[in-house]
Amino acid sequence: MSETITVTGIVATPPELRRSSAGVPIASFRLAAGQRRYDRATNTWVDNGTNWYSVSAFRALAENSIASLRKNDRVVVTGKLRVRDWDNGVKRGTDVDVDADAIGHDLRWGVSRFARPEAPAAPNSNPEDAWAPDESGGAGAEGETADAAPDALETNAPAGGEAWGTPDDPVLADGEAAPASESAMAVDVPF
Repeated sequence: MSETITVTGIVATPPELRRSSAGVPIASFRLAAGQRRYDRATNTWVDNGTNWYSVSAFRALAENSIASLRKNDRVVVTGKLRVRDWDNGVKRGTDVDVDADAIGHDLRWGVSRFARPEAPAAPNSNPEDAWAPDESGGAGAEGETADAAPDALETNAPAGGEAWGTPDDPVLADGEAAPASESAMAVDVPF
């Protein structure tokens, strides 16, 4: 029986990519999950040790993890927990592994933007028919651009000067957020 676990922590080692004997990409890294507790006697947060996990990701998740994650990034990892005891004759210990189902940046500590990886063209297909962002910020092969907004959109910001998003984020006239365009998703991550 495998248990599902969700862990937040810091990528402690640079993610490494290797391939299984069957050619399946596997990414692995160590995750440090610091524990803190509130000490009422001193009215401060106190470090309460660190739990260490070995995280493994497979196939597309592995390749996307290698392209996205760096040492010291704060991440959220969800996956199957495996606890294994080991003994090498000199030392004994316990390994705690997570076979990742999903990995993402912890947005409490920074901002991140989603970008789809380029898909290889299917055989006997016209590459111009496939969606691909262009350098001008366009959304597709039909010449659509992110700047071409319907008349129902307007630029809006919350009252009181408190910013959410950017001042240029489109919202519908009745205050609902407009759906994000696919071309707005491909930007670099500032951390």
